[in-house]
Amino acid sequence: MNELSNSLAAADIAHQIHPYTNARAHEEKGPMIITKGDGIRVYDNTGKDYIEGMAGLWSVAVGFSEERLAKAAYDQMLQLPYYHTFAHKSHEPSIRLAEKLAEMTPDHLTKCFFTNSGSEANDTIVKMVWFLNNALGRPEKKKFIARHKGYHGITIASGSLTGLGGNHRDFDLPAIPVTHLTTPHYWREGADGESEADFTARLLKEIEDTIIAEGPETIAAFIGEPVIGAGGVFVPPEGYWPGVQAICRKYDILLVADEVINGFGRLGTPFGSERYDIQPDIMTLSKQISSSYMPLAAIMVTDAVYDAIADNTAKLGTFGHGFTGSGHPVACAVGLENLKIIEEDDLMGNAARMEAPFQDGLRAFADHPLIGEIRGVGLIAGIEFADKATKANYAPAGSVAAKAAALCTEEGLIARNVYETLALCPPLIVTEEDIAEIMTRLGRALDRLTDWAKSEGII
Repeated sequence: MNELSNSLAAADIAHQIHPYTNARAHEEKGPMIITKGDGIRVYDNTGKDYIEGMAGLWSVAVGFSEERLAKAAYDQMLQLPYYHTFAHKSHEPSIRLAEKLAEMTPDHLTKCFFTNSGSEANDTIVKMVWFLNNALGRPEKKKFIARHKGYHGITIASGSLTGLGGNHRDFDLPAIPVTHLTTPHYWREGADGESEADFTARLLKEIEDTIIAEGPETIAAFIGEPVIGAGGVFVPPEGYWPGVQAICRKYDILLVADEVINGFGRLGTPFGSERYDIQPDIMTLSKQISSSYMPLAAIMVTDAVYDAIADNTAKLGTFGHGFTGSGHPVACAVGLENLKIIEEDDLMGNAARMEAPFQDGLRAFADHPLIGEIRGVGLIAGIEFADKATKANYAPAGSVAAKAAALCTEEGLIARNVYETLALCPPLIVTEEDIAEIMTRLGRALDRLTDWAKSEGII
């Protein structure tokens, strides 16, 4: 590295605390400093290129060099760089984006509230649901149902909804009333000899039994990602979501679809709710809403949810919640332009067309001696490392996935290790040629992983 790079690395170690990072290990290892993006590739400070196989953090639909988004931000900065949406104030970018989201999402979702991140959005949803039930004279209806390995954010409330131990330990979470139920992952959670249909029926019974045991009058909402993303990429079994929805309707429980990763084409449909025939009362949106060029998230709700909240604001005189950046004009302008690009370039259609080469390409590695399962839909997938015969993961926990991610990086492919799984989620602009190169780089990394595992006595 040159003198500037060494200086930057030293400053990073000296002053920055990194999310999802072992701070002491970072002091020894130092940062990978990314300096440039171009299409599906990013470049580090040595000039090495990497295919960004995770679209950043599951989020960059249009790639890393879209000049239209830079221009949208610049033009809006010149026109109105900031204004808020508190106390009857508004501006055109937030109005137009709210209108666009009402047009794009399922017809019954009509009202929009903006935040800066998916975590803030799900945190807001908890407060909205509590506010709503207090307004309706149901102060005891405050509990949430979520799933193990589901991911909904990292604030106190959204981190409580998240079903991952690493997000709870020593943070004193969960800190709100939430029950986490079985991950809808048939390969891992299905019992010996249990069919997929029977597995679905068992999970649905678990949900209903939990509601009855807790008391339906105490359960406010069920929250779930149509396809679980950051917990390990888990595709729901057949019949799962229609069953969940029927149970929620039966017991007057709000259904929240967390579309932060799934939304805007990731699964080859506009939203995961459409792929799995879900009609949520509330929908969480972020990430690909702006391709993460600007921090932006949104909550979409039905008229019924809005009316209960609106009536209570009339009673109380205000809705005492919001963020300085709620509906930020630059973020909304970038979001609007990003959604135009997704539509004009048919990136949702591209995700649908690229599903087969991407998923089939990954499944060509199914016989790899360290791989237990390969799963995914659209342009999102997970490779779980486990013994094929026993489904047992390797020891130490997470070591094989972590090594696989490190080797992918060395081979010029950025993937993400999530517990025992290597996740991939490329930008929606990916082509068949790009996918072929992803598979080439992944293949080299997996070959090296086999050699490493043999040398470590793992296989």
